Amino acid sequence: MIRSMTGFGTARRESRRGLLDVEIRTENHRHFHTHFRLPPQAERLEPELTRLLREQLSRGHVRLRLDYEAGPAAARALEVDHDRMRAYSQAYDEIERTYVLPRLGVVRRALRHLLGGVDRRALLAFGDFLKAPGGEAEEIDREDAMAATREALAKVASTREREGETLQSDLESALGALQAALEVVLERAPQRLDEERERLRAAIQELSGDVTLDEERVAREIAFLAERWDINEEIVRLRSHASEFRGLLEADGSEPAGKRLGFWVQEMLREANTIGSKANDAEIARQVIEMKTAIEQIREQVENVE
Repeated sequence: MIRSMTGFGTARRESRRGLLDVEIRTENHRHFHTHFRLPPQAERLEPELTRLLREQLSRGHVRLRLDYEAGPAAARALEVDHDRMRAYSQAYDEIERTYVLPRLGVVRRALRHLLGGVDRRALLAFGDFLKAPGGEAEEIDREDAMAATREALAKVASTREREGETLQSDLESALGALQAALEVVLERAPQRLDEERERLRAAIQELSGDVTLDEERVAREIAFLAERWDINEEIVRLRSHASEFRGLLEADGSEPAGKRLGFWVQEMLREANTIGSKANDAEIARQVIEMKTAIEQIREQVENVE
């Protein structure tokens, strides 16, 4: 069973220091890539969180957000970081003087001055202004953070497996369409040689009138065409590639299959293109289009397989 790279999971955990909320989203990506949104109290945990994610997810773009709300006991022990608040307030004043006030008229600037400018409560969105009495931010408990992350990861794994079931159904359907078109080509390939043999005989007979046909010459021409149009090797290879692809779909899913599936998609497309270039037959050309359409559908779906 394959797994999708698209997943989502959340977890909430109450600790002795406060409330932890973890949210993990995963999207398709060729490699393993992470993006964290952590409060300052949890920034030290980023390397360990990365290792935990890598253990569970082989590839994909992983977004992890961790929110922390200090509990009553921690809140009583915290105090305002006035130095940081003043620094942000000064920066805000400079931005307002440089970029906001010059665009306002005299009357509006006066009104803005009387009203006290922009509400300073907006500054709270830009930083953490709480610190422990000793000057350090209250750190998040490591075990609680890791446990909440594992819980969210379990839900991500569950959604990736469910998405994988849908992907597998779509891939099997497209693979079936590919193999059906290939069987038509396999049946049609020898027929077109017989038809060309008869067409060549008729053309020569019409041009030569009552002259007896040189059967040996006709046989050589047919042999030459057969060699040029021979697609048996391509058909055999394409059937083999499709079989390998199906084998990966039906595996137990213990190992990620996305990259190997992508390899077989490229190989199938290469053989289909070669068959098309040698077709010289309307029906085979039509079936090649069907095969390439199915392969393109497979390629699009495989991009989201872990």
